[in-house]
Amino acid sequence: MLVKDVMTTKLVGVSPDNSVRRAAEIMLANQVSGVPVIDDAGRLIGIISEGDLLRRTELGGPAAELGTSALTAEEKATAYVKSNAWKVADVMSRDPIVVDEDTSLGQVSALMQKHRIKRIPVMRDGVPIGIISRADLLKAIVTADHDETAPGDEAIRRSIAIRLSENTGLLGKDMAVTVTDGVAHLWGSIDTEECKKAARVAAESVRGVTRVVEHFSGDRP
Repeated sequence: MLVKDVMTTKLVGVSPDNSVRRAAEIMLANQVSGVPVIDDAGRLIGIISEGDLLRRTELGGPAAELGTSALTAEEKATAYVKSNAWKVADVMSRDPIVVDEDTSLGQVSALMQKHRIKRIPVMRDGVPIGIISRADLLKAIVTADHDETAPGDEAIRRSIAIRLSENTGLLGKDMAVTVTDGVAHLWGSIDTEECKKAARVAAESVRGVTRVVEHFSGDRP
């Protein structure tokens, strides 16, 4: 699936000249944890999120940290601005990670994990047209169709064998698969619990499998 299949097209944004309080009000009203910051020309210039607001003076921070010697003068200045400035432009995170609408959901997931972010603006020709969030990825999981598998035990067996070779950590392991009336039997010399679990999950993910039976004593059918 691609970003355009699940992204939120109703773009709720704020101006860099809005107040921090106004940004918080908009996030609460729309039940989102962050919003893009868009200037008068329609350009994306940043994102303001809950994370940018957690150390505000209104919440009692970070006055204690600013009095320590652990921070450099520049770090103290940055922390002071983030916690005290009233304008969105001074508090927002600049240079946000962005994607286009034809980006795969796998790439989006990887970006979110790498940069520890919850949402990514979606761009078209340099203009923001939507946003994709972790919640949108969850919706994709719920609505995703299982892979279609041709009926019959042999077709199921072939599908399981393919799954076992795809990024499961089991490639090259001494394994065999048999299927009888939809019950998948896994055979071979698998010596770790995680590898056994990966084999079971791979088999369970194939449509038509009603149950998985493990035979990991080293025997083969």
